[in-house]
Amino acid sequence: MAERAPESAGPLDDPVHRIVIDGAREHNLKNISLSIPKNAITVFTGVSGSGKSSLVFGTIAVESQRQLGETFTTFVRNRMPRHEKPDADRIDGLTTAVVVDQKPIGGNARSTVGTSTDIYSIIRVLFSRAGEPSAGMATVYSFNTPEGACPACAGLGRTTTVDVDAMIDRSLSLNQGALRFPLFAVGTVQWQMFAASGLFDLDKQVGEYSETEWNNLVHGPGEGVQPKLSGPWTSYEGLVDKFNRLYLNRDLSTLSARTRKAVEHFTTQGTCPLCHGARLNRAALRTKINGYTIHDYSTMEVAELIEVLGKIDHPLANALAEQAIAGLRRLDDIGLGYLNLGRETTTLSGGEAQRLKMVRFLGSALTGITYVFDEPSVGLHPRDVGRMNALLKQLRDKGNTVLVVEHDRDVITVADHIVDMGPAAGVHGGEIVYRGDYAGLCEADTATGRALRRHSRVKTEFRTPTGFLRIEHADLHNLRDVSVDIPTGVLTVFTGVAGSGKSTLVTEVFAIEHPEAIVVDQAGLGSSTRSTPVSHLGVMDAIRKAFADANHVDAGLFSFNSKGACRECGGRGEITADMAFMDPVTTLCERCGGDRYDPDVLRYTLHGRTIVDVLALTAEEAADFFADRAIRRKIGSLVEVGLAYLTLGQPLSTLSGGERQRLKLAGELGKSGGLYILDEPTTGLHMSDISTLLALLDRLVDAGNTVLVIEHDLDVIEHADHIIDLGPDGGRHGGRIVFQGTPAELLAAKNSFTAEYVRRDVDRMVASPQ
Repeated sequence: MAERAPESAGPLDDPVHRIVIDGAREHNLKNISLSIPKNAITVFTGVSGSGKSSLVFGTIAVESQRQLGETFTTFVRNRMPRHEKPDADRIDGLTTAVVVDQKPIGGNARSTVGTSTDIYSIIRVLFSRAGEPSAGMATVYSFNTPEGACPACAGLGRTTTVDVDAMIDRSLSLNQGALRFPLFAVGTVQWQMFAASGLFDLDKQVGEYSETEWNNLVHGPGEGVQPKLSGPWTSYEGLVDKFNRLYLNRDLSTLSARTRKAVEHFTTQGTCPLCHGARLNRAALRTKINGYTIHDYSTMEVAELIEVLGKIDHPLANALAEQAIAGLRRLDDIGLGYLNLGRETTTLSGGEAQRLKMVRFLGSALTGITYVFDEPSVGLHPRDVGRMNALLKQLRDKGNTVLVVEHDRDVITVADHIVDMGPAAGVHGGEIVYRGDYAGLCEADTATGRALRRHSRVKTEFRTPTGFLRIEHADLHNLRDVSVDIPTGVLTVFTGVAGSGKSTLVTEVFAIEHPEAIVVDQAGLGSSTRSTPVSHLGVMDAIRKAFADANHVDAGLFSFNSKGACRECGGRGEITADMAFMDPVTTLCERCGGDRYDPDVLRYTLHGRTIVDVLALTAEEAADFFADRAIRRKIGSLVEVGLAYLTLGQPLSTLSGGERQRLKLAGELGKSGGLYILDEPTTGLHMSDISTLLALLDRLVDAGNTVLVIEHDLDVIEHADHIIDLGPDGGRHGGRIVFQGTPAELLAAKNSFTAEYVRRDVDRMVASPQ
């Protein structure tokens, strides 16, 4: 039974005690109506693509944020994100919504765990008041201010220098393209400055330059020497100075991906020689409290820093230390005790980023808020899910409404109320198939109910390794001189609590030693409205060519991003009217009727179907439609990963997180390679989808591949041929191999949190047989 009954005394349509929704039709929702109790934890379950996110995020959260925006002045609204009104007849009883999703926190190299949680700001004030010798105000201890930043690296902790040898081809002249950097190529604006300087013979090989000519090219002439430039240039810069000014004297993450890649190719990066990675100037780094500098604080793990701050005894610092400890304890409670304040937010996983966002709200005194969470258990070991559940309850008990989209059984059990969506995914979903408590869901005839009743078994028969791949003395990050033999030709699962070193060992150390490995990581899949499953799989070009060959016309006609696009909507299928400060209004394009293609294109067919008809086929239907084996093989990968119901032309922006994860996996299946690395492939997957994933992993191994999986899911762990468990804990308390063997042998392992929770799962199976 649910642990706590919802505090709702009113009728089901009472907006005082409930969030009331009538006639919701966003995305695949089928005109559904429901009421959700306030001041309670409501968990939304269902298979991937069943409509959970469309209801919770696309309807409830969007409408709350949209209505909140309407309370601001026109001036403010023009500077806020604009939300279109969700497709629903009635949405009532809303409170202010705070969305905690899995999107990256963002920021750049200057954004850290400490700055994003504001704990580092407290630490800076602490050092300005109690540190000896004092360097001054709190701003002096910030690497993001001119007063505090290291003058050599501008507060980044690392320096980037031009690789002159890579930049200049000495065997060529300037006219022949001696400057290899693409943005300095022959004819570009920057190249013309060198050509107009009058300092060089443009047809002379750079390798034959005199010392003066070489210095003029690389560093520029000395002081007092200014070439007479013709054209728009008022001053001359040497190659290094110009490159530094345009690209390196700024955060590289602010450059476009294409430019950043080009810049990185011609530069070398290393730790700043002045601050040695500490980011701050010398005065700030001289200040100490009880023998520790502020940089020491930034590099300590959260759990360790709590101990150090607890020993401070200073009349001006005690209150600040207690405030910092409170924030750090929230990080530790949520399972992030292995992080340090100096960790850049751009390096965090999606699950870590979401939990870091949660920390911001746990110390808030606000009540009456609706918190919306997107799979908060992602990236959590079963041990840490209980901690996270306690935080959800804490938010509820403060008088808030907590809405959670989740697949994890342990999270579902703490719900006061459950809404199960289904019955299936995509066009076969969008309905409410169950509402009630956990006990009722376990008995319900739904995909979730059946999955909760179904129990996997610990594997007892294992494949025999065909060989071994050795890792020797790995010590990256928190790894403690790890040496291990990884078996080939079998399914090996790497386990351990968050921060134990799994991803470091596999996706960094092992993957670097084996560049031939196909890596399916946790990086997000793009969600452009112009991207589709077939464009992601790289099949769209072949489909367009098939249409072009059959009709003897240009292949561009069969792209809604090119010549074939509807002239009215530009290939979007809809037209969004800009209503100034009011909410935008989107209507279906009258010319193409939402098909995205110009009607003139539809007279061309392939086997009796237009391009619109073909893109409306499901993956299962399309696999039988095409004669081309390459097309059939790639589209068949969608069926293999359980996405047979997706249409070929469905915009990726409409896919759920689980669907995107499987689509990404489908994109890698077509690649040839004997070694696969999958980093938490169950992310976003419903319990009923796990069996499909396991069958896919088995097919890969049975085809002669070696498959390495980093995973927390117990069903995947129990299905492995071989397990390598890291720990015993996270951060400085991890980085060691605590167990290696089969799932059956894991049951008897000591000093392993993974073993403990596998044993609990086995006991649960015995207690509630199928």
